[in-house]
Amino acid sequence: MQEMKKDSEVLAEIYRNAQLALTSISDVMPAIEDEKIKEEILREHEEYERICSEAASLAHKLNVELKDPGPIKKAMMWSAIKMGTANDNSSQNIAQMMIRGTVTGITSLKTSLTDGGKYMDEEIKKLLTDLIALEENFEKNLKTFL
Repeated sequence: MQEMKKDSEVLAEIYRNAQLALTSISDVMPAIEDEKIKEEILREHEEYERICSEAASLAHKLNVELKDPGPIKKAMMWSAIKMGTANDNSSQNIAQMMIRGTVTGITSLKTSLTDGGKYMDEEIKKLLTDLIALEENFEKNLKTFL
């Protein structure tokens, strides 16, 4: 039972990470004027939606309840994004903001990978490592806008 709890926590972290990314992308999109960074961020949005869908499907299969991030967390992100883009909606500033969020996600996910240990469910581990790889790639791509 202990391992199931651990797996459910990791799965919840994957889902929460992707949901927060989707929320931040939705919040930042209205401020983006440059088409190239807009295309990159829209591509990222599609990948986060795919991860959310896979996490939800896996949660259903394993009988794990997933929760969306709370309204306070979403409101804090929204206000930080609005303040961050109010005077500077350049591609460079947008990229910096998105990189900060991405690096926070990578750090959290890698901690979950370590904490999950070698007995983590293989499907959860695969989804977790896929999301880490995606976020590392997003960070690399966003750095081209700096």
